[in-house]
Amino acid sequence: MGKSIVQKILEKHIVEGKWDPGNEVAIKIDQTLTQDATGTMAYLQFEAMGAPRVKTELSVSYVDHNTVQIGFENADDHKYLQSVAAKYGAVYSRAGNGICHQVHLERFGKPGKTLLGSDSHNPTGGGIGMIAIGAGGLDVAVAMAGGPFYITCPKVIKVNLKGKLKPWVAAKDVVLKMLEIFTTKGNVGCVFEYSGEGIKTLSVPERATITNMGAECGVTTSVFPSDDTTKAFLRAQGREKDWVEIKPDSDADYFKEIDLDLGELVPLTAYPHSPGNIKTVKELDGMNVDQVCLGSCTNSSYKDLMTVAKILKGKKSHPNVSFVIAPGSKQVLENIARDGGLTDLISAGARIAESACGFCIGNSQSPKTDAISLRTSNRNFLGRSGTKSAQAYLVSPETAAAAVITGKMTDPRDLEKMGIKYPNVEMPREFYIDDSMFIYPLDTPEKIKIYRGPNIGDPPASLPMPDSISGEVTIKVEDQITTDHIIPAGSKMKYRSNVPKYSEFLFEVIDPTFHDRAAKIRDSGKHNIVIAGLSYGQGSSREHAALCPMYMGLKAVIAKSFERIHTANLINFGIIPLTFKNDKDYNKIEQGDDIEIPNVKNVIKKGGGLLVKNKTKNTEFEVDYTLSERQKRIILAGGTLAYMKNQS
Repeated sequence: MGKSIVQKILEKHIVEGKWDPGNEVAIKIDQTLTQDATGTMAYLQFEAMGAPRVKTELSVSYVDHNTVQIGFENADDHKYLQSVAAKYGAVYSRAGNGICHQVHLERFGKPGKTLLGSDSHNPTGGGIGMIAIGAGGLDVAVAMAGGPFYITCPKVIKVNLKGKLKPWVAAKDVVLKMLEIFTTKGNVGCVFEYSGEGIKTLSVPERATITNMGAECGVTTSVFPSDDTTKAFLRAQGREKDWVEIKPDSDADYFKEIDLDLGELVPLTAYPHSPGNIKTVKELDGMNVDQVCLGSCTNSSYKDLMTVAKILKGKKSHPNVSFVIAPGSKQVLENIARDGGLTDLISAGARIAESACGFCIGNSQSPKTDAISLRTSNRNFLGRSGTKSAQAYLVSPETAAAAVITGKMTDPRDLEKMGIKYPNVEMPREFYIDDSMFIYPLDTPEKIKIYRGPNIGDPPASLPMPDSISGEVTIKVEDQITTDHIIPAGSKMKYRSNVPKYSEFLFEVIDPTFHDRAAKIRDSGKHNIVIAGLSYGQGSSREHAALCPMYMGLKAVIAKSFERIHTANLINFGIIPLTFKNDKDYNKIEQGDDIEIPNVKNVIKKGGGLLVKNKTKNTEFEVDYTLSERQKRIILAGGTLAYMKNQS
């Protein structure tokens, strides 16, 4: 039996275990990336490990999230990141250089390599033929220190692309269709591998859009072949030497296969408050639009921005629409400027934001009260825009451009009736390249003094697993709770290196009283317990959604199901993820119930089932756990850092 692309790349990187879908394997990581919202804690954890130098082929520290720098905290973190990168051998990408995924695709991504990033949209690298996986910062710190990354050997789903996209239909519509087919839950442990004649019609940036938002389906990653299109992109980046051909065997074995005809797709949108809520743009035709935001790591490439620039050439933004553009990188910004696109966008009324994450994470350009905001980003969770009452819709750049002109949700195909022809934007044969915003480490680390501002604290220590977990159900939540629900992004991210402060905002979008109640339970010597529905921990890789609850005394989350990255983060910080043996038991437990999980330590050691006793209701129910022997040792030690300390 032949091999898929995923199997070919992973088998070359497996250092523990073997290719056996469903079982844990450890893989060697070639490259890592961090961004400033997750990177500060990742590097603090790296320092705590005592490694003298980064041991990967390449590690890059990007500053792309908190670039607005409101207050001293963000600027202090950025100075820390610059100094720690210089000390330990990482490349530092300065604020203004661009969004980590876009920049890494342009300047560092290599087909056939593994890339681990402390950001859930790291699978963007799959557009260039990498196995690029998002993870918590602690996992990335371990990889930088030379340790392997543990994953469940994935089940590979082949997506056979046929035909060609019609004018006004975009790569964003492809991945929105994938979300309609696969939804945002139930895909843990899988990888999408794209194949078929249709891939030849998609540029690398289009492929990267598709792999980027595969994260919303909950898959481990997504990947395209490395072919002549990949080679042309790398040549245009002056990196043709990095190209290798990677394709599946003709008789490759797959877990599942689906066909997707690109020619049958129409403009789509994800409506509030989930990327999995899919409608056609036609269904919402005529809805008034208040804001249009073009950018994010999903749709901020040269091709995206030049397409919109040509659509808007000679046009003006509707007076009721606030139109914001965040180019994906300094390279994108410089190249559209040189090719005239930037002038057309400014002339149309665009407000040019930094080459950064910006509006996507809610730290700028928050819409007005009850606004309808069209965004080319990847997530539209409740409150993520920075305005809780706003309604965010995810759309393609073409659909965004149509709304800029009309002031309404408009199927971009209808622009033809206004005499606007679809522009065919060709990828440049050669990009203008300026790498001056990268700072490379020196060979004299002993001369570097690490800068630590007053907002930066050491990673909090976790406690070993107790003999029994005894405490209170501090909060009960429903299905599809995201990491944004657990710990917010936006302006609060400046406290990510200050865990006690950041913990004050836990679950604030659902229940602002959570922190005070959790502190009271913790300080009384009891444990906090969370009860959840399906697909708990969707969305961002932010480990603070586990780190801050650990600091507040959380020892267990009992859910109907979990998402991959959050499960790993919980284990990394000594919190045991448990699932209901019978989902009906979810309805028999309430917030405030007094709960005990007896003999948990011995059961985890020896194996066997766990029983949960509800002392308030005088009932009990069974729960399951899925832990490898390695994960058991980590949980018992109280988390990965404690486990590593015990091993040294």
